[in-house]
Amino acid sequence: MPMFEGMNRLFAYALQSERGANLVEYGLLVILIAIVALAAVQLAGSEVSAQYSEIASGLVAAGT
Repeated sequence: MPMFEGMNRLFAYALQSERGANLVEYGLLVILIAIVALAAVQLAGSEVSAQYSEIASGLVAAGT
């Protein structure tokens, strides 16, 4: 398949040249940053949700 041949050549170049090694390192950094960002959003999301629930409960109690 022609599409995979191009990808194979790209990966071979990336692994053989210093420039390609830098590209792989930057790619790994981007993946790591994305994982950390997703984890932070998940953690903050649950904290924010809990705080909004607490506020909503307080407003309902104050309204009755």
